[in-house]
Amino acid sequence: MSQPSTRTAIGAILPTGLMLFALFFGAGNLIFPPLLGAASGRSFIPAMAGFLATGVLMPLITVVAVSASGEGILGLARRVGPRFGTVMPLAVYLVIGPLTGIARAATVAYELATLPVLELLGIHHSRLALLVHVTVFMGVSFSIALSPSRLADRVGRWLTPALLALLALLCGAAILMFPSVEREAVGDYVSHPLTTGLTRGYLTMDVLAATVFGVVVISSLRERGLTSSRALVRSTILSGGIAAALLGLVYIGLAVLGTHTHGRITADAEEGTELLSNAASSTLGASGVVIFAAIVILACLTTAVGLLASWAGYAYTAWPAVSFNRQLAACAIVAFALANLGLDAILKIAGPVTFLLYPLVIALVIVTLIDALAPGRLRATYRWCVSTAGILGSVFAIIATGWNGPSRLLERTGLWSDSTGWILLVLIALVIGISLLIGILLDIRSGAWSTPAPGEPPSRAQQDVEHAAASQL
Repeated sequence: MSQPSTRTAIGAILPTGLMLFALFFGAGNLIFPPLLGAASGRSFIPAMAGFLATGVLMPLITVVAVSASGEGILGLARRVGPRFGTVMPLAVYLVIGPLTGIARAATVAYELATLPVLELLGIHHSRLALLVHVTVFMGVSFSIALSPSRLADRVGRWLTPALLALLALLCGAAILMFPSVEREAVGDYVSHPLTTGLTRGYLTMDVLAATVFGVVVISSLRERGLTSSRALVRSTILSGGIAAALLGLVYIGLAVLGTHTHGRITADAEEGTELLSNAASSTLGASGVVIFAAIVILACLTTAVGLLASWAGYAYTAWPAVSFNRQLAACAIVAFALANLGLDAILKIAGPVTFLLYPLVIALVIVTLIDALAPGRLRATYRWCVSTAGILGSVFAIIATGWNGPSRLLERTGLWSDSTGWILLVLIALVIGISLLIGILLDIRSGAWSTPAPGEPPSRAQQDVEHAAASQL
């Protein structure tokens, strides 16, 4: 097989990297950094380091792990077991796709972008205004997602540069026009800024999104002539690096903007929106409101497009009898209905599920990276780490429902301090799993090695289905 030319590789990697940045950068990514900058005070550097670790580095590692495995999130999850390999990806796709992510992107765009512009025109909130906004938003998102193979062109070449230009204008104007505001750290930033930054970074939920955007990256690169496994892995790493570099620069810029913006800070997430809105209106006047609205619309639109295309690709993989376009339409209809009915009820259900899934995904990615040296051999390590993460994630999910009894019990062990407390116990489980692996290696040496049980890794037929789905993308 001939190797792709340097020009072909560059022509594929750059727009794919720009596309991946735009898919990641949603409303939450826009709001958390300026709030961190304002609330961290003199602890800006450790707080920012924590945020970049979980908001940039972990999503990059996840994209690389999912893409380089050649199996996608379905294949990775099946390494734990067949049932887990079916249930876990379905839960991830549902939570960040039709049940929450897409509908939330539509409603956030309405509240932070469309409604402020309408109020400038003297039009106030109404059911009709929301209906019109959601109809237009979902219609545009659906039309772009209909051709996922063109996502790199449509998003990477056009929407991402526009988003970056508007962000640079807003951050540059605020930083140049106003001096830095001296503040003391508030909230959790006072006592443990690093772990608070870590928490804020993973609350962007980009690690969950990275598990589903991997197939979009692979599809974009294949469409542009990169077909060999080696070229795909290398190009995925470079594309992910471009996206990560842009995310890091934008996060730092928005955080610095937060240090230059006046306002009362209590570390409430809603204040991130107020900081940005104030920065836009105070620096650019009424036109700043419009610019801020454009930033929010573009951020939410690109994320919604990526989630729509990813859900349709997954659903076609799971149920190939239903075409990609029909899966896409069904997802758009569900998101449209939820966005118009309101998300309060569904978020009460999706929130605990999200807290359950996050430790599972990170544990799975960690073991996958280790497993790259011996694919399919670390069955005990997968099960120990993912099982422990699942138990702790369940506790975290229970706490998210309002019952704090489990957290009080775990705090007595000294291993659970806040929402990142599960990380240490998962690492302990990893060590236990590796110790079991040593026993397996001893069995190999003595000739007692048994081949993996049927059904552990995905079967050839399952891989064919996944490849068929990727070809539709």
